Parts: sequence; structure tokens; C-alpha cells
Amino acid sequence: MNIEQQINQLREELRQHNYNYYVLDAAVISDYEFDMKLKTLQELEKKHPEFYDPNSPTLRVGGEVTKNFETVVHEHRMYSLDNSYSREDLLDWEKRIKKLVDGEINYTCELKYDGASISLTYEEGVLVRAVTRGDGIQGDNVTTNVKTINSVPLKLKGDFPSKFDIRGEIVLPYEGFAKMNQERIEAGEEPYANPRNTASGSLKLQDSSETAKRPLDCLLYNITGNKIGITSQIESLEKARVWGFKVPSESKLVHSIDEVLSFVNYWDEHRHDLPYETDGIVIKVNDLQQQEELGFTAKAPRWAMAYKFKAEQASTILREITYQVGRTGAITPVANLDPVLLAGTTVKRASLHNADQIEKLDIRVEDTVFVEKGGEIIPKIIGVDFQKRNQNSKPTLYITECPECNTPLIRKEGEAQHYCPNYKGCTPQIVGRIQHYISRKAMDIEGLGGETVTLLVNEGLITNYADLYELRKEQVVPLERMAEKSADNLINGIQKSKEIPFERVLFALGIRYVGETVAKKLAKHYKSIQAIIEATEEGLVNVDEIGIKIAQSVREFFSIDENKELINRLLGYGVQLEISAEKLANQTDTLQGQTFVVSGVFEKVSRNELKKLIEDNGGKVSSSISSKTSFVVAGANMGPSKLEKANKLEISIISEDEFLSKIK
Repeated sequence: MNIEQQINQLREELRQHNYNYYVLDAAVISDYEFDMKLKTLQELEKKHPEFYDPNSPTLRVGGEVTKNFETVVHEHRMYSLDNSYSREDLLDWEKRIKKLVDGEINYTCELKYDGASISLTYEEGVLVRAVTRGDGIQGDNVTTNVKTINSVPLKLKGDFPSKFDIRGEIVLPYEGFAKMNQERIEAGEEPYANPRNTASGSLKLQDSSETAKRPLDCLLYNITGNKIGITSQIESLEKARVWGFKVPSESKLVHSIDEVLSFVNYWDEHRHDLPYETDGIVIKVNDLQQQEELGFTAKAPRWAMAYKFKAEQASTILREITYQVGRTGAITPVANLDPVLLAGTTVKRASLHNADQIEKLDIRVEDTVFVEKGGEIIPKIIGVDFQKRNQNSKPTLYITECPECNTPLIRKEGEAQHYCPNYKGCTPQIVGRIQHYISRKAMDIEGLGGETVTLLVNEGLITNYADLYELRKEQVVPLERMAEKSADNLINGIQKSKEIPFERVLFALGIRYVGETVAKKLAKHYKSIQAIIEATEEGLVNVDEIGIKIAQSVREFFSIDENKELINRLLGYGVQLEISAEKLANQTDTLQGQTFVVSGVFEKVSRNELKKLIEDNGGKVSSSISSKTSFVVAGANMGPSKLEKANKLEISIISEDEFLSKIK
């Protein structure tokens, strides 16, 4: 056996032993024997660098340093999940999906692990990229750090697709977390707060050898890709195990919501026996064709639902109520609490929402209050322990003036929150609008964070987001914590933001009620900012999914001279305030006013490509057939109930070829 063969054989042996130990939990050799084989391989690789392999087991120890993590756009978006908390929620979900798909519906139930979401990309059976969830559209490339996690296969085995993504959670087992904290305490350092945050932070360590020291694990649960040859979720889990992934064995195929609830109840009771943190169950429609039929909302798949375990509660003392001012001027009261441990984190603050909530619960300073952390990230106060109330306590009087600029607050009829109307002079509003403008889902300006925005405003260098484009390097360099390189990154990031497409710029402007989805609808309909400025309230309401509230808010925003002046300045700086010519070239009004339902399996284009073609040509895609449906585009295996409903309503059913000829 020559040297190259010897090296390759050792690599294969170590990969198999690694899989046996970290995935199957069934080691067949001792730790000492494993270490000796690893040492032999390290020495051979050192002597023969010509046989270097980026996926060698010796590279699990890390050592590569990453100063800045590259931002990567997900080829397949990572959606969040809708939450449910009761049997009624699940039955409502089942009713909704039964209206949209035909045939019997089965479900897979999987434990919802509380970790850091990750997307792994494999090409020809080799790990090529690991990307954090980020905002679901793009995340950070953390491949170097993820390669140090022993349960992540660097090379696959068996009959796998040539390219696919697999999603899962990077978790930190309780045992490893406790050991890490013990070591920190002994070294006189602060212990970590909880396993989830520690796992997430581990992925962003600059030195991968530090990540390698942490006992991270990777649990996989979702395969995504084109033409991967899998027909069901349960099959995808089984295949992933065969290929070498660590897939939790607790997953189960069930046939009714009652069986789902039995699974939920069992694990609600037994979850504390698991080695990892869990906060619920994920229920998915098992059939992948049915999943495709159901599709997605703007934020979540229709075919999946998270059932959250009952929220944990704790009691503590409310010491002070403070008030925060948001970018729209909305005032949010905040409860400052004696620190209390809740759901694995130390809670010191909780939202009080608004004046009505404070009055309804009769919340007062020095009260003992009940705090809950359920589906929300921010804990909330759900009640007061009146038996412990001081007899001399006085009702809370909600503030009447802005805590930042002392302007008298207003409260519009029918609205729950108070507002500070000092749009131009209230610092938190100014800072908040600029922070929203630069945020990842908006202009995503690299090198510019929230703290730097606050610094720029406080130093008088900017008072609005248009001022960003006039910043000069020599103005920025003297700022606190701002070195020469940081200043260059900031100025370059601002210039690069001029390439951000129109719909994201529209979202970045911070018009009240205009979120990502509404911004896309408006940009697509009007094509330019000028057309939106000139739009009437009636015209806006006629745009798909735009209601009177949004229309009034848009009109109000553009009726303010200062806002129109900002828009003119942005246009002058070259910010994209209309749909690009390239994008317009791919869009037509051929299907204007027509609504399509897509059903079945297609040959020439994928279902998602078909939906995009409909939208690019001015049509609307609907998930269910109604009297408003213009056409059903039918592929192979179209559901019989959809066919029956289309015939009953006398809606035209066209083939894939007929549709494609429509848009030529």
C-alpha cells in the first residue's frame, strides 16, 4: 500500500469511527485507539502536503481565523414557523390545509430543539458551505467553525443527490453546557446564560479552534433542493440518517390531530429527560407534493406548525416603570424587575405594552408580578399577586410628556399607544428611523451598526438617512471606536447601498404599516417612487392586499414636505427609487387582472418558477379555487377535489404548455 492509499484508508476509518461515536453513540474502538490513528494521520499529512484534503478528519480541531463572516444569500429561503398553543389551534390549521389539498393527510411530529438554525450545502457528497439562518433570506458563512462539529459529516455515504441543502439546529447539550460553566466559574469568569445563546455565539467565534473546544452537536431535520427524489418528510429523515447525518430518532409519523396531541403530551412530560433544550413540537404535512400544493405565506410554510409547550412563569418584584420611544414615536412602557430565572434566561425587563394594559391589570411599582415567557421573545407581565401588595401603593399614572424631548403625547382615537408627535426633533425617533433604514432587511449597510448611528446623530453629523450619503471619511475617523479601516468600510457600505433594489428601499423609508410584503406589492404595482407619490388613496386601496389604513399612511407620509425633500435627495445620490430596466424587461402586464391556481406536478418549469412567471407577467397566484379564479394551471396528479371545484365553478383548466404559450 502506497502513502496516498494509507492516508485515504486512515481518513475513511476515522470518518466511520467518528460517525459511530457522535451520531450512532456506539463506539467500536477506545478513545486512545482513535487518538493514535488520528495522530498517525496528522504526521503523514504533515510529511505529504500534496495529499491535502479540506475535509480530512484532522481538520476537525480548527485553527483557521475568520475576521469577517461573509454574508451569503440562501438559495432556498429559510422560513420561520407559525405557532400554536392548543388543540383548537391545530384543528383550525388542519381545516385550512384540508381546503387546499386533496386526499388523506398524514403528519410527521418532530421535537423542536432550541438552538441556532443552520443550513448545510452538499455538492457531490461533500460539505461545501454552512450558513446561519440570518433573516431567512441571507445569513453568515460559518463553514470553518461548523466543520469542527464532529456530528456534521464532511463527506456523505450512500446514494445521495448531487446537490442539496439540509437544515437543522446547532445545539449545546446540557451536560457540556454545565461543564463549560463550571470551568468559567473556577476561572473567576461569568457563567454563560443559556445553552441556546452559547451555541449561537460559538458559530461566530473568529478562531475556529475555540469553537472546536465547545461540545456542540448538530441535529438535522429538513432536506431542501431540486429533484432530490424524495416523496415524504419521514422518508427524508430516514435517507438523511443513511447518508451520515445525525437525525433525532424521536420523530414519528401520525395520522390525525389526536395522535399529534398524544405525541405533544408525552414530550411535554418527558422533555426534561432529553440531553438538549426543547421548547415544543414541529408538525409537518408528511407528503412533499401536498407541501408543494400548500406553499408558503410571506413568513411561514402553510404545511408546518410549531406547537409550543406551555409558557413558563415566575414571580418577581417590579421596581420601576420606564418608557421607550420608537422610530414612529410610539411610546412603550417597560417594567424593570428584580432579576429572575425564567425558561433558562435571567429576566430583568418585561414589556407592559400600553396604558390600557397597565390599567387593566392594575400594575403598580413595588408589586409582586407574574412574568411569562411563551412564544414571544420578550417576556410579559400577565398578572399581579394582590395578596403581597403594599397597602400604601398608588395606581400608576401614565406619562403625559415624551420622556426624551418633553413634548406632550397624543393618542389617536381607536389606537392603543401614545405617540410623541415631535417627528423632527425627538432623538430616539431620528435614530430609530436611520437604524431601520440601514437594517439587514432594508438597505443592509455593511460597517454601520445601531450604536454607530446613535454616535453619528449625537455628534451632529447626520439628522436623517439622506445625510448618510454626504458623510466623508475624515468626519468619521475621529469617532469613538472608529479606526481607519472601519471608516473605509462604513463609507464603502453606504455607497454600495445604492445598488439595493427599489422594493427594499421603499421598506427602508420607514412608512408606517409598510412592511416587506407591502413594499414589494407597491413597488411591483407602481414601478417608481414618483408614481407612488402621485397615487390617490383610492388608487392605493385598489392594489392587491392594500387596505385603507395602509393607503392613508402612505398618503400621509408623502404629504409631508420634509419626506418629499428626503426622497429628492436620495434620487440625487443615485439610490434605486424605481424598478431597474433589467427587472422591468422581465415583467409584462400580459396577465393583468387574472388570478391563477397552480396544482399538480410540472415538467418544464418547477412550481415556484411557474408562480414567479405568473407574477412577473402581472397575474396573481392564489392557493385556493374560488369564483375569482381565472385559470387553474394543472400538472400531473392534480387533486381530484380541486378538479371537481374548478369544473363546478366553470373555471378554465389549462396545461403547463398552454400557460407558457400565453406569456410568450
